[in-house]
Parts: sequence; C-alpha cells; structure tokens
Amino acid sequence: MSGRVLVGVKRVIDYAVKIRVKPDNTGVVTDGVKHSMNPFCEIAVEEAVKLKEKKLIKEVVAVSCGPQQSQETIRTALAMGADRGIHVDVSGKDYENLGPLQVSKILAALAKQEDAQLILLGKQAIDDDCNQTGQMTAALLDWPQGTFASEVSLEGDKINLVREIDGGLEHIKINTPAVITADLRLNTPRYATLPNIMKAKKKKIATVKPADLGVDVTSRLEVLKVEEPPQRQAGMKVETVEDLVVKLKEAGRV
Repeated sequence: MSGRVLVGVKRVIDYAVKIRVKPDNTGVVTDGVKHSMNPFCEIAVEEAVKLKEKKLIKEVVAVSCGPQQSQETIRTALAMGADRGIHVDVSGKDYENLGPLQVSKILAALAKQEDAQLILLGKQAIDDDCNQTGQMTAALLDWPQGTFASEVSLEGDKINLVREIDGGLEHIKINTPAVITADLRLNTPRYATLPNIMKAKKKKIATVKPADLGVDVTSRLEVLKVEEPPQRQAGMKVETVEDLVVKLKEAGRV
C-alpha cells in the first residue's frame, strides 16, 4: 500500500490536570485549563509517521474536530512528522455535544474526499473513554477494522495486526482500505524537536465546516447531569471471617 493515511488527533484536557465539575453540573470546567493531544492519538500519529519513514505510505494527514484551539493539536502532529492538517471547525453548543457518531461521519466523509487508504485513530479518548469512533467510522465506510492494535505491519494491500484482547493476543489479517485503532503498547510516541516544531508552523492546515462535508453534527444525546464521583469511605480491618460477615450484614451487603 502506498496511499494516504488520515490520523485523528483529539484535543483533550491534559492527563495531569485534576478534573473539576462545573457548579451547575452541566459538564467539566475547561476554561483556563491546560489541554493537549489525547495520548492514544499520539500513538496513532507515531505509527503513521513510522509507516511513512518505511516508505509504506506517501502522506500523513492529521485531522481534528473542534474550535480554533484544535489547530494547536494539529500543529503538534505536524511537528511529530505529519505532512498537513485538516481542521474541522466545530464550536459552541455543537462542540459541547460532539460525540463519536458525529466525528465518525466527518472522518468517513474526509476519507472519501481525500481518497485515503487507511485511517489511524487512538482506541479511545481520555476525556469520554467512549472507544466508539474507530468502529463507527469503519461501519460507515464498510471498511475492515483492526481495533486495539499492539503491532501493525503492511504487506502490499494487506495489514497484519496483533490485537490486545481479554484472553491474550489475537493475530488477524485485513484488507485495505481499513480503520485501525491504536492500543497503548503499539509504540512510544516521539517528542517533537525544536527544528520540527518550527517546520510545523509552515505546514498547511485546511479549515472546513461539517456542512462542507455534508455532515449534520446535531447530537441525538442529551447530558442531564455531571457529578463528581462519591468520596471513597475509609476501610476497616477485621480479625476473623465471622467479624467480616457481621460487618457486611450491618452494611446491608449480604
């Protein structure tokens, strides 16, 4: 395969930030909070760049859906080695309600427009943990999918994958075009060097609206309430099994 690869890069609240719920319980606080690229998306970018370095693909295109700040996430991907970026401008309420289905429709439309042979995504985002976008995108395009990939190798128009599953590892071979989602052990993303960060400023980022792609991003879901998880109660030690049973009965657990 010597085609074009689309890589999804999502802007999320940085993994090191303590999440705070808004006072009105409509979501989490994002204003003034550090954001960065979703860690699993970094792994997807790294894999795409490695495939290009091996001359197995010809172009890596980083795609992000969101407000203007999403271009910073695309610039990070460009500094890592992506060739160009596409910013799908979604803001306001549409961005707040943007879910996996809407993003999948956007990626599917872009894959057709860009004549992509492969879509590489992180297996999930650390903000919503949905783990749905890759699967939905493959379904919309009617492409084979390889999810939770820990190893990827190309053989002509075939892709050999090692998948991490509950029972161990699964080896599969799929045809291209295809959708792959990256697991944690697929690779270790590189750090963007200062020269590459400077070069990334000159690389092109095209901006489009969902409507330009014929995609309606209206959500069918409504978030009713967002709450902090309950505080964990202090534990206790018991001397015997009988004491444990008594305590469990007192707590209404048995």
